Amino acid sequence: MRVVHLMICVVLLASCTRQTCRESVEPEKVILRVERLEQDLFDSKSSKEVERFLQNNPDFAQLFLHSDQYPADSILANRMFGLIKNPSIDTLYQESVAAFENFNEVVATMEEGLGRLKVFYPNTPSPVVQTCVTGLYNDLFISNEHIMIGMDFFVGPNATYKPQQIPHYILQRYTTEHLAASILQFISSQYIAKSKGDAMLAEMIDYGKSYYLLAKLLPCTPGNILIGYSEEEWEDIYANDAIIWANFVQNEWLYETDHTMKQRFLGERPNVYEIGDKCPGRIGRWVGWEIVEAYAERTGASVQQVMSETDFNKIFTESKYKPSGS
Repeated sequence: MRVVHLMICVVLLASCTRQTCRESVEPEKVILRVERLEQDLFDSKSSKEVERFLQNNPDFAQLFLHSDQYPADSILANRMFGLIKNPSIDTLYQESVAAFENFNEVVATMEEGLGRLKVFYPNTPSPVVQTCVTGLYNDLFISNEHIMIGMDFFVGPNATYKPQQIPHYILQRYTTEHLAASILQFISSQYIAKSKGDAMLAEMIDYGKSYYLLAKLLPCTPGNILIGYSEEEWEDIYANDAIIWANFVQNEWLYETDHTMKQRFLGERPNVYEIGDKCPGRIGRWVGWEIVEAYAERTGASVQQVMSETDFNKIFTESKYKPSGS
């Protein structure tokens, strides 16, 4: 599985109202090992103690803090000790700890999601979970072996200090509420076969398969959290799904192959102005999800069959997709 560094492109989808859980499978038992590293780091009284922290947590030091880019651990340790002694870092630390007060609930959600993924794919790994506060240095690192979380990125909208490099429309997904979905989407992506073809529809359906699988892993998580829309955006999409679909069909966007054009509907943007001022970015991914959902329901294909299907035209044709407003 590829290693993933995130500028989270998190996820959502389901019903805009308070909903019952979607149908899925009973999860296998998964217990994740969780290591809360933030207190050990911030309890350090000298750079030597920070250096000892780095040596005791070599994977975290290398993968999350990029210690291999420094000639010696002592250099990174001095920088980290300077960070934790900075007076303003205390606010960041305390707000991070408060935001993660109920982190056990996030872990339990991840364990259930991984347990369901193991039902579909028995070789699914159970990574070690590590949390820390690093002065907004890194948000997430995910691999088959590790889930590393920079807590200070996920304090939420009331944070005193926010990462400056992340646009607001993306930053709204940087909350603990979105964490489990974000992490599980990347872990489960290794089981999705890429569609054959360069058309935008192929990428739409690949994204759709990702969200469809995620919804099976987290059946009680609202759809808008899965795909990363606000409740208002979610409601607007369903209220205007016929208009959205008509734009794709009438403008012949489904078989567009130009990368720049595809990014207008699949990439990160505050809005897809080509459809409407209130149409949120990544709308093509949502349409792909709707198509995949329709295909699975109409054909009765299993989760594994949906994930392994590489003929996007087959999925599209057999879905007989029509928006609810049609």
